[in-house]
Amino acid sequence: MSKIKRRIDDHGVIGDLRTCALIANDGTIDYLCWPELDSPSVFAALLDGDDAGLFSLAPDWKNARQQQLYLPDTNILQTRWLGDAGVAEITDYMPICDQPNKVPRLVRRVKMVRGTATFNLLCSPRHDYARAETHTELRPGGVAFLAEGQPALRLSATVVMTRENHSAVAEFTLQAGESAEFVFGSDDDPFVAEIATEQCFSDTLAYWRRWSSHSTYRGRWQEMVTRSALALKLLTSKQHGSIAAAATFGLPEELGGERNWDYRASWIRDASFSMYALMRLGYVEEARDFTHWVGRCVEHSHDDTPHLQVMYRLDSGTELHETELLNLSGYANSRPVRIGNDAWRQTQLDIYGELMDAIYLANKYGEAISQRGWRHVSSMIDYVCGNWNQPDAGIWEMRGEPEHFLHSRLMCWVALDRALRLGLKRSLPMPYERWDRVRSEIRDDIWQNFWNPELGHFTATRGGKFLDASMLLMPLVRFVSSTDPDWIATLDAIKTHLVSDGLVRRYNISETPADALTGGEGSFAACSFWYVECLARAGRVHEAHFEFEKLLSYANPLGLYAEEFTTHGEALGNMPQALSHLALISAAFFLNRKLSNEVTLWQP
Repeated sequence: MSKIKRRIDDHGVIGDLRTCALIANDGTIDYLCWPELDSPSVFAALLDGDDAGLFSLAPDWKNARQQQLYLPDTNILQTRWLGDAGVAEITDYMPICDQPNKVPRLVRRVKMVRGTATFNLLCSPRHDYARAETHTELRPGGVAFLAEGQPALRLSATVVMTRENHSAVAEFTLQAGESAEFVFGSDDDPFVAEIATEQCFSDTLAYWRRWSSHSTYRGRWQEMVTRSALALKLLTSKQHGSIAAAATFGLPEELGGERNWDYRASWIRDASFSMYALMRLGYVEEARDFTHWVGRCVEHSHDDTPHLQVMYRLDSGTELHETELLNLSGYANSRPVRIGNDAWRQTQLDIYGELMDAIYLANKYGEAISQRGWRHVSSMIDYVCGNWNQPDAGIWEMRGEPEHFLHSRLMCWVALDRALRLGLKRSLPMPYERWDRVRSEIRDDIWQNFWNPELGHFTATRGGKFLDASMLLMPLVRFVSSTDPDWIATLDAIKTHLVSDGLVRRYNISETPADALTGGEGSFAACSFWYVECLARAGRVHEAHFEFEKLLSYANPLGLYAEEFTTHGEALGNMPQALSHLALISAAFFLNRKLSNEVTLWQP
């Protein structure tokens, strides 16, 4: 296994609502796709070596302390060095792409706070996932990076740069109070050449602070909840209204393993959960934009039926063909490095419930559903009525044979339940008796076929014996009371078999033949936060509180989470992961209410 030069935990993320960049605590941008989040990468050293593209910038100091922090309530990142020779900092941000014709820009401002330092710069974009041959040309005040068939890029600077090995390089010295600025973007973007960053910085700072101020959350852990909301916002598309599952592709769920997926797409499930979390904090505009995006996805469907795909491209496109990048060695030599995701071909029946729950809440707290939107919902629910009893790939996108999963059955029940509630609330036309009958049939099926009387708990598959952490959603979606003795027995079984010191595995691979992949994986961050919320809802508030505090300690120094944890509590998988952050928000929201002894009118 190759040595890890920059760990997943060592990164902050910035973005402009069109794409995102990961910046390590040594001042290196080692991940950036351009110009969209799902475009080919131009910096991908995180997934290979430095030859896969990076933008490094740092003082030439030995043994300096490195730290990162965000400017409060923003996605503007500072990387700092503290040493005997002084204090230096880099401020990184991307101006918001709030208009369709705006193209991304990445701004880096180096400032000498105290003392004197010589800085070294190396900017080496490598187009098309490092598969294209990139060469450089000098421009007034900068260097251009060109590759056949790829977007032309430029780095402009207030210092002198030269070309070396198809890269831009510079060495410059700053005294206390002095600064240097760099703008990376499209070669034909006049704002890149101008390097007029003062107003740009002020506008970006004001945007993020204004957005953060709209949050209605005032409880404990406000800083962590705000950071999670800001991470979710970075994954939204201003142009399309979609929400990506994560900013990255190819980061492994097991070091050296094969579970390396591309999450730069919008999963119906994850995006619906994200929208719910943002709505809970008062962000109704994102809910409206997401609902409109879903409508376009339905209209773009390949089928004449209302059969939804599991996931769509960020622009609501339907095809995400999976391929392997043979030229990249992978993070910690974890191969293959995949782009695209063949899960788009799978049947996952749970997505209808997650989407319908989000639509119901959007109508409750935001914009009322349109006539066209209700027709789409009605067709979708009719599809669920005819297909809920089919096997599928499940929430975890099993690549083995389809099975009858409890979670899929549960969310089909949610789809019917929320559609009925919405129809009655808005006095909308619907086949009430049929939908109500099917809802009851699904409920009966779950209790009859997924409850194991010998073991005394629910099971992950029909007639099975084993557990799955997705079962933690049963009380959260109000299918079963969180204090029902049968549910408490299931929660205790999950604690015994899937939980280790508060970290929750999705399932035991040896007990899950549908997994069909080699190797293992880490503990799942979202499931760990679901577990906390279930404990709190079950009345085990002090236990939930302690487990939650432990989970907060596993965040990276910036408060960011990837998808999973190692046994050491370190990050695994793509980063930042929407599902992790939305589950944190939900757990913090409910646990804070319980600790504050707030009176709730009704609790499932």
